[in-house]
Parts: sequence; C-alpha cells; structure tokens
Amino acid sequence: MADWRPMLKRREDGFPRIMGIVNVTPDSFHASSRSSNIEHAAETAVRMASEGADWIDVGGESTRPGASPVTIEDELSRVIPAIEAIRSQLPNICISIDTRRSEVAKEALDSGADMVNDVSAMSDSGMLSVVSEHDCPVCIMHMKGMPENMQDDPSYDNVVGEVREYLAYVADSLMDQGVKPSQIVADPGIGFGKTLDHNIALLSSGRSIVPDERMSLMWGVSRKSMFLDLLGREDSEDRLAGTLGVAAISPEKEVDIIRVHDVADHSDSFRAMKAVR
Repeated sequence: MADWRPMLKRREDGFPRIMGIVNVTPDSFHASSRSSNIEHAAETAVRMASEGADWIDVGGESTRPGASPVTIEDELSRVIPAIEAIRSQLPNICISIDTRRSEVAKEALDSGADMVNDVSAMSDSGMLSVVSEHDCPVCIMHMKGMPENMQDDPSYDNVVGEVREYLAYVADSLMDQGVKPSQIVADPGIGFGKTLDHNIALLSSGRSIVPDERMSLMWGVSRKSMFLDLLGREDSEDRLAGTLGVAAISPEKEVDIIRVHDVADHSDSFRAMKAVR
C-alpha cells in the first residue's frame, strides 16, 4: 500500500493535496469523468498522476442528486478491476475507494486501495469494523438524506453547526473503534442535501467545520450544481471557472485535500498562485 500518511495533510506550501476523480460508471453527472472500461480508467489515473494528482478516487456508483443505487455485484465488478489495474501501473499513488458499502470497501482495500471515501459517513454498520481492521484512513462526508431524495427541499436551523455536530458524532464512533483522529478526513458534503446558501456557508466556514484539529478537511466542489445556482451554468462542462474560483480560496480555508475532475487545471492554478505569492 502507498505511504498515504503524509498525503492526508496539505502540502508544506499551504496548498491542498489533489485527488483526481475516476468514475467507473455510465451515469455520473459529469460525462467527461466516466470511464467505460478498465483500460480507460487506468489510463485516466496515469494521466492524472502525471498532471499532479496525489490521490486517485475510484467510484462505481453515481451519487448525483436523484441517482438510484446499484447492486453490490455491479459495483464490485466495476471498481475492483479498476483499482487493481491502477495499482499495477501506479505502485506509489494513493488510491481511495468511493463507496457506501462495507463489502465493497473491504474488497477494494484488499485489492490495493488505501482509503475509504464514504459519502454516507458509515451508514453501513459493517464499515466501522472494515476501517478499524484495515487501519486505513477514512473520509466521512455529511449527506442529508440519500442521493435519490437529498435535494428535496433540504433545511437546517444552523447548517455549519449541524454538519459539524454530525461529523463529530461519526468521528467519535470511529475513534471508539480505535481509529486514530489523524486518519479521519471530514467532508462537509457540498451539494449533498444543501441549497446554495448552505453550500456557501459551509465553504466559508473552512476548517472550523472539522470537529478535531488532528483530523483533515476535504472539499468536493468540482463542477457541481451549485454553479448552476451561483453562476447560471447548467452544463457541467461550463463549470470549470467556478470550480477553480472556489479552489483558489482553499489554502486560506486550510483545506487538506481537494477532490477534482480537472487535475491539470488545478495543479496549474496552484503553481501560478504560489509563484505570485
């Protein structure tokens, strides 16, 4: 397995680690991120690594608003061969498995993945033991509802406080199972059961959303529908500028990992910002 431990914290220059998205799905919301076969998934990962990705995030189930679940068998048949192919070509890259299912997480970790990226924050009762037994890092994300209904009029009294409280509850459950806080990554879940105002509040809160200073912070805003509400960009292909605009403020907000579709653009943007600084 890769030496992932330094990759859970932002770089020494203050910029976040870049996680490239590889979707082995036919229906992820951003069409350009889909890989129709294992060879294409591995080629995409190799290209992203050459462009500056520290992490490759492999997913086999779309969790876009309105998406329906896939079977465990379908998810396994998509992600396990992809992870094995990526690991064989990139022995030192950090790989995360984007899944809500403990069975998929276990198989992925045994096949070469390093971290579990769970958008449902341990909704599967078996996920706690899988993470604990594998002594691996885990990203816990806040989602109000499920993908099929999460955008049906979400409401909060205090979105920042409620999301932080929820992340703290899940983190405590993990730590009770022996998971170190330094292995936990918190994700506020931009676009997962939130309105534009909720998303802006969570992004503005930055690192204060993290319930324990030893934990890491991840943002996943790449090409999301918030840019339809914010900028009027209906097609995900037109949302790169907005995505980079949010990414540009991530160092100020002390973000450790940023999950993106466009690795080269983010890498170039961070390099240019660093040079001007």
